[in-house]
Amino acid sequence: MISRNVAIYRAWPLFGLLLAVTAHAQVAMMPSTPELAVKSYFLLDAGSGKELAESAADERLEPASLTKLMTAYVVFKALAEGKIVMDDRVLVSEKAWRTGGSRMFIEVGTEVSVEDLLHGMIIQSGNDASIALAEHVAGSEEAFVGLMNEYAASLGMTATSFRNSTGLPAKEHLSTARDLAILARALVEEFPGYYALYSEREYTYNMITQHNRNVLLWRDDSVDGIKTGHTNAAGYCLVSSAERSGMRLIAVVLGAQSPEVRADAGLTLINYGFEHFETHKLYARGEPVTEARVWKGEPATAPLGLAEDLYVTVPRGQYESLSATMELGGDLVAPVERAAQVGEVRIAFRGQVLKTLPLVVLQAVPEADLWTRLTDGVKLWLE
Repeated sequence: MISRNVAIYRAWPLFGLLLAVTAHAQVAMMPSTPELAVKSYFLLDAGSGKELAESAADERLEPASLTKLMTAYVVFKALAEGKIVMDDRVLVSEKAWRTGGSRMFIEVGTEVSVEDLLHGMIIQSGNDASIALAEHVAGSEEAFVGLMNEYAASLGMTATSFRNSTGLPAKEHLSTARDLAILARALVEEFPGYYALYSEREYTYNMITQHNRNVLLWRDDSVDGIKTGHTNAAGYCLVSSAERSGMRLIAVVLGAQSPEVRADAGLTLINYGFEHFETHKLYARGEPVTEARVWKGEPATAPLGLAEDLYVTVPRGQYESLSATMELGGDLVAPVERAAQVGEVRIAFRGQVLKTLPLVVLQAVPEADLWTRLTDGVKLWLE
């Protein structure tokens, strides 16, 4: 149910279902998007996937160390699939040791755990750690970059091309604010346990303590990630994420002129999103939202719901302007398989459809006994 104000209305015969909200809210004035001194920015609600603000979000720019978000994504995938484990000892190559830029100061020929390398890459932005991880996962950085681009394509990062695992300048090593937000959202959703690494403020390795460059971790308690980046060509970049009252936002800032401008812009976007928008979880995955008659089946009804959580984001104070309709494609006749799509759920805001998701069967319904099948067959024929 959307809220306690929502009621289910059933038409007869059962070809459709309707959930309705009585909306008396006044038309909300949409706030103007922030003006920020950066090349590009993008603000995304992580739950609903709704774009809340953007400027030049599809301009292809150098991502600098934001590249390491994809490096981490590939490593997390390998961990989740059991291809590597946190306790693996990684032999540090000369290539990893010699790589310039930010470092966690691993030594050539030594063995370092995957867990330490992840801390060094995520918290200290170590280029040496990035290459060591890439070589451990794929055998070489070049092969690892192939995985990075494959995953980018699978996530829908259509404007991104990676050429290394570190973010150091390279020809055609480019991404966009929109693509990086897609990647950040995937990290949060797919790897919540590993994502906690991004909130750590410092890490000590080889008796050297380095601090997380994301100063928003100190400035706002709701911020719990994610990553900074900088090269002379890319400028100062930041992907930040914050959660307040169950609503999570992801803000991407590219091409700021200083660390201060970068941090201020990221926090401005986050505050803008929380101030002007609200996100609601309307339905949970696998939660029955209604039921449908199943002819010739035992039992005679089947619970219906969604195969994924359904979130929507609307202007703050405009929740009552949401409406939802559910439509069945026709009569259900046993046997009915679990997860079979039998209709659609449409969520609209003031008459404009925001989302359409499949309505699926949550519990399989086998055929009933012969007598029930015969009597239901007659009833269907009479209708």
